Amino acid sequence: MEFRRTVEADISSIMNIIKQAQTYFKENGIDQWQNGYPNEEVIKNDIENEHSHVLLKDNNVVGTAAISFDGEKTYDNIHEGQWLSNDAFAVIHRIAVDNEYKGLGLSAIIIKAVEELCINKGVHSIKVDTHEENLSMQRLLKKNGFQYCGIIYLEDKNKRVAFEKVI
Repeated sequence: MEFRRTVEADISSIMNIIKQAQTYFKENGIDQWQNGYPNEEVIKNDIENEHSHVLLKDNNVVGTAAISFDGEKTYDNIHEGQWLSNDAFAVIHRIAVDNEYKGLGLSAIIIKAVEELCINKGVHSIKVDTHEENLSMQRLLKKNGFQYCGIIYLEDKNKRVAFEKVI
């Protein structure tokens, strides 16, 4: 397994994984990643900002995530709770794994890789938000040591549940 920054040649593989996730959400009545988000433009922007990463197995893209150390303005206001820390943090967005590789713990491998990135940068916190109906993501976060912290609202006013892990 290799976790590295995304290159343009990875975009079609990433979009395939995202489309699988969008279908999963739609089939399960979860209003997340619908209405054409995230799209290729978002991924290209992630690449330009050096946020987009991929997980490779046998040189094939099997997982993706955007990791940012640039802060997240929608996290400035948290409701019905509070963050565990107020120090510098990483944010994980758009984490997804290819359907053929689900159930193998690849999302946990991505989270561990993000923890290593954090440690190398001297950052000791990871924050994540997800749709309140995305129970599989919430289970993944809790299983990997994240704690529920409260509610945040995206720029479009959509509600998300927020988690943090201090490392």
